[in-house]
Amino acid sequence: MLESWCLSLPLAYTVAVLIRMNVIWRNSVSCLRIRKVPRRYQSGNHPAAPLGSRILTDPAKVFEHNMWDHMQWSKEEEAAARKRVEENSAVRVLLEEQVKYENEASQYWDTFYKIHKNKFFKDRNWLLREFPEIIPVDQKTEEKTQESSWDNVKTGAANCFSRMHCPIMPEEKNLGMKRCGSSDGPSRARSHFSNLDSEEHSEGPLKTELFPGSSATFRILEVGCGAGNSVFPILNTLQNAPESFLYCCDFASGAVELVKLHSSYRAAQCCAFVHDVCDEDSPYPFPDGILDVILLVFVLSSIHPDRMQGVINRLSKLLKPGGMLLFRDYGRYDKTQLRFKRGHCLSENFYVRGDGTRAYFFTKGEVHTMFCKAGLDEKQNLVDRRLQVNRKKQVKMHRVWVQGKFQKPLHLTQKPSKLVSPLLSHG
Repeated sequence: MLESWCLSLPLAYTVAVLIRMNVIWRNSVSCLRIRKVPRRYQSGNHPAAPLGSRILTDPAKVFEHNMWDHMQWSKEEEAAARKRVEENSAVRVLLEEQVKYENEASQYWDTFYKIHKNKFFKDRNWLLREFPEIIPVDQKTEEKTQESSWDNVKTGAANCFSRMHCPIMPEEKNLGMKRCGSSDGPSRARSHFSNLDSEEHSEGPLKTELFPGSSATFRILEVGCGAGNSVFPILNTLQNAPESFLYCCDFASGAVELVKLHSSYRAAQCCAFVHDVCDEDSPYPFPDGILDVILLVFVLSSIHPDRMQGVINRLSKLLKPGGMLLFRDYGRYDKTQLRFKRGHCLSENFYVRGDGTRAYFFTKGEVHTMFCKAGLDEKQNLVDRRLQVNRKKQVKMHRVWVQGKFQKPLHLTQKPSKLVSPLLSHG
């Protein structure tokens, strides 16, 4: 039908029409592709190599790359690591010094950022690869949108090109507004509760109160943002999703100041604030139950083990039903733990560095217990073992991290447990 319509027009006009249709189509496809990120958490079946695919098959080639993925430890290597931890934890830090490290934790981190500013950690450009949930659009919705967009372009071609220019069709406006919505599972629920949240703050004298990001339909919180090594890769992605908003906090005021002074900081789409997650009475600049995603990356390990469960319980209240908490942190026997010297151990698997900052080293089981006690459902929980290589010094180092994804149920059947930390007892 379109072909016969084109043949009835002069050749030059037909060519112009087809060129314009092609431009519109390519622009719509490119916009969709920018936002196309698969959601891996919706399925319990994970790829064989979800965290990398560089596998060491020939030990003789170990120094050909800086990092190898999915390393399997031998019994001898695991026994050696266990022995090393027993040795470096034999002498504990005095109790009065432990109290000082706890009470002045924010000051130690503040000093850290005053010295290193934003030069110490690299930007976490891997975040979107491992945590595509950060993006407010899933692949299924996008494919449907893409098909609908092309149908609208074809059916509206005659009317569109009879004018001097082609205005945006009402259907396309609706599609643009609904891109945050989803089609199935948790994503649909998140869209539904986003709408409820918007209505909640638009009715009644109390519900009209505004807060940063109150008009957004997709909200993210990064806990322990530091100098912004996760913030700015995320903001760079969210610039294509103006309906999204990013909150980020840290208890080191110097770190938050570095974020706000960064040239890429946009107050219209980001709110950085000082906050101590261990202080349960300290309010957030937004109400409970509105977050779609919480990012907790290499943060929980710096908190005293006895306080971890309370922190997770509080964070779970910030999530909306169907919201996701994304976790990554140090795993047991990581090279960082093995490098500690005697006299730096605070309690089992909990150490203090020379600069006063602290680090805990988790097992997969501990992570599972803590988040499930907070009322969250486990969607992913794995140990990421890698071999890091210093080719210049011919040194091999085992890296161990724990990564998890935990979702707030759509219908809560029980309140989060108030039990103390599930971690090992602390001497």
